[in-house]
Amino acid sequence: MTKQFLLDGQPVPFDDGQTILEAARKAGHYIPSLCWHKDFPPHGSCKLCVVKAAGRHVSACATPAKEGWEVESNTPEINGERRGLLQMLFVEGNHFCPSCEKSGNCELQALAYEYEVLTPRFRHFFPDRPVDASHPDVLLDFNRCIFCELCVRASREIDGKSVFALTGRGIGKHLVVNAESGQLGDTDFSATDAAAHICPVGVILPKGTGFAVPIGERSFDVATIRSKTLKESS
Repeated sequence: MTKQFLLDGQPVPFDDGQTILEAARKAGHYIPSLCWHKDFPPHGSCKLCVVKAAGRHVSACATPAKEGWEVESNTPEINGERRGLLQMLFVEGNHFCPSCEKSGNCELQALAYEYEVLTPRFRHFFPDRPVDASHPDVLLDFNRCIFCELCVRASREIDGKSVFALTGRGIGKHLVVNAESGQLGDTDFSATDAAAHICPVGVILPKGTGFAVPIGERSFDVATIRSKTLKESS
């Protein structure tokens, strides 16, 4: 017999070992995320996949589904928490969407539209994060980093290079590269690495191809992140 749980009152089938997020998306129910990736173990850092399961707030990407659970996701309370998290991600970095090469392809921007985050709620921190243009093929714009660690994990677990890491705490937390100079150009990073193509925002950008696809014709200009994610999960 197929096991199932209820998500916002709708039955969702699942297999042993599947998380709430995986089962929900496979069944056509959208739960947002920024740090989750199918190629890596659950990370649970962005918290945007927060749901209420068995009366507790949990990360859907890291919580195994259980038979008979009643899970809440698309509720005013949970969506309000997601809006707050998105607003904090925007003010903790320097995100200037109208001038960003990633605009229209950025998952953070697309989620802001999905949850109608159109104005700031908190004071902007404006951290000092210089751009690293030392690599011949790739630009690093640290201003947009949301600390999802996808580049860290991809570089370590797929590329076998460990080019990236996070260091510091609180407002001092930042992305660094594995070179004594601190410059990407002094590492063995390549534009063909998996880590070069995994960033959900605009930190890791290929040089020489900026705006090759005009804004207005990009991924999230023609489809919402909800519809795109569910299509890829089906």
